[in-house]
Parts: sequence; structure tokens; C-alpha cells
Amino acid sequence: MIVLVLNCGSSSIKYQVIDIDDQSNALLAKGLVDRIGLPEGSLTHKPVGKDKFEVVKPIADHTTGISMVLEALTDANHGVIANLSEVKAVGHRVAHGGEFFHQSVVVDDEAKANIRSLFEIAPLHNPANLEGILSIEKVLPGVPQVAVFDTSFHQTIPAINYLYALPTEYYDKYRVRKYGFHGTSHKYVAKVGAELVGLDINNSKIVTCHIGNGCFEW
Repeated sequence: MIVLVLNCGSSSIKYQVIDIDDQSNALLAKGLVDRIGLPEGSLTHKPVGKDKFEVVKPIADHTTGISMVLEALTDANHGVIANLSEVKAVGHRVAHGGEFFHQSVVVDDEAKANIRSLFEIAPLHNPANLEGILSIEKVLPGVPQVAVFDTSFHQTIPAINYLYALPTEYYDKYRVRKYGFHGTSHKYVAKVGAELVGLDINNSKIVTCHIGNGCFEW
């Protein structure tokens, strides 16, 4: 089954195309659409086993950027699928799930409304994440979409911890609290780390560290 995975930022789209079967998850291609909405945008497409493909041109919005990705994926020279009907699902990384989402969900009208309601506490991320979902509805209508939330992994944090040192009125009025982020990374690293050392992930104490792009600025 071919799955397109998107991570939409305010002016960028990171993507991967994965062929999922019972035996393995094979990466077919990955890439980046950058500088969306700016005078000079770009698409960098990296198909596995083929030469990298790049194009520089203005990219007006996320729908235009995603359309360029789909064109690259089906191109006769640097594509990795024959046609768009092979894409059976689209996954989205969504930064903030608030208290609505304790796990990944199939996107529906309620999910979109809840993601939108969190714009105020995630103004740099959730609007772009939702834009990616709405764009896929336009260019791949009817294809199921799944939202995976950075915050869902941390939803078992007890209230005494996520409210500690914060005025309770901030939470009561604005839902300001500790949420925890990069949960997709922490969940994967904890799971694989436990497997590598032979621990039971459900009965172990593990410390995980998420290292972001800033670590390369030294």
C-alpha cells in the first residue's frame, strides 16, 4: 500500500512516500518544498535509486506545492508510482493536539475543527498543518487522511505535573499547560531503544532525548 506522509510548515512541505506491506516499509522517495509564498520557491525531489530532481519557481500556496509533489511522484523520469490512484492514504504530522487527541485519528470534520480551535496556542504550526489537510482534499479527493499529533504521546502526564507552577486561571481560561512535544520521535526512540536492549517497553524506565536542527549549528 502506497502512503504519502506530509509535514507541512508555514512555508515548507517535507514529504516521504512509503510502500507498506506485511514484511517491511520501503521508502520510495522523499523531498522538500520550500519558500512557499515567497518570490522564489523550490522543490527538491529524491527518488530512491534515481537522480535527484530539482525545480525553482514561485509556489503560491500549499495546494500548489502539493500538486508539484504529486507531479514529481508520477513523472516518467523521476517518479516512483505510475498514477495517483496508487496512493491509498495520506498521513500528516500535526504539532498540537491539545486535550482533544490522545492518539492518531482519521481526519473528519470534527478533527479539522478541533485542529483549527488550537490555532491560538500553536499559531506557527497548526494553521500550516491544517492547510496541508485541506490541500490534499482538493488534489486527492476521497483519499483517507490520518493526523498524527506531537502531543498525543504525552497525554498520560498527570495533572499535578502538567499544571505545576502555572496559575490555574491560565488553564481554566486558555488551556495553557504543559503538553509535551516531539512525541512521535520520543515514542519511536523509546520503542526501538527498548527492543535493542531487550527491555519490555511497557515495564521499563527509559529516558529519551530529541535533538533538533539546532544541534548542527555549532
